[in-house]
Amino acid sequence: MKLEKLSVSLVVVGLLLCGCKPKEQPSETPAPPSAKTETPAPAPAETPAPAKTEAPAAKSEPAPPPGAFDHALLRPSRLTEKAPDIYHVKFETTRGDFTLTVTRAWAPLGADRFYNLVKHHFYDNAAFFRVAPGFVVQFGISAHPEVSAAWKNADIKDDPVSQSNKRGYLTFATAGPNTRTTQVFINLKDNARLDSMGFAPFGVVDGMGMNVVEMMYEGYGDADAPNQDSLEKLGDKYLKQGWPKLDYIKTASIVSGQ
Repeated sequence: MKLEKLSVSLVVVGLLLCGCKPKEQPSETPAPPSAKTETPAPAPAETPAPAKTEAPAAKSEPAPPPGAFDHALLRPSRLTEKAPDIYHVKFETTRGDFTLTVTRAWAPLGADRFYNLVKHHFYDNAAFFRVAPGFVVQFGISAHPEVSAAWKNADIKDDPVSQSNKRGYLTFATAGPNTRTTQVFINLKDNARLDSMGFAPFGVVDGMGMNVVEMMYEGYGDADAPNQDSLEKLGDKYLKQGWPKLDYIKTASIVSGQ
């Protein structure tokens, strides 16, 4: 378990318990920086300017049928596509829908990893297995044990922290330096103390989406949260036996990118 592996203070353990490094965003969420554009030199008067073409919007692969998964997920080393500079992810959950905006410049390696996971529906049918009130909502362990096994050691290096862990900001969980894999968390409050610990946010919940995120079932808290190792090995059936009230991601997909 990523956050559980960190042995610092109780606060740090709470943050890293699920391998997540949450950061709270201030009451006013800064808009993601716009992509830098360069102004081309004007074309000669007699030469018509070429028609402007737009890159196709990013899209997720078709969602697999119920109970199945995209077998491309069994080969993490092949899922290394570069993400768009900015892309949007829609989450359909048991509490309602919300969207995230990911800005690659904030944390390029994390944004790329998340992009490939979402594109191949890694998070579909996964539970929000850790909801620590006033701290974070964490998810990112597959409902399929074979998929979890494939990604267990697919670590990526850390990104420099360029954004603070504010309320609504999305960050990868970690078990220590350079150990990010698939688990992420959404900050439920301003967790700026996580910034100095290396937790690098790469996205933020859009608009009123935090109303949905804050409704995720929190009755189990940290004390009675599922064991992450057991969840990875046994998958969703493990949760259904002991944590039936947890909320789930029905599907997560890329809805646009540029």
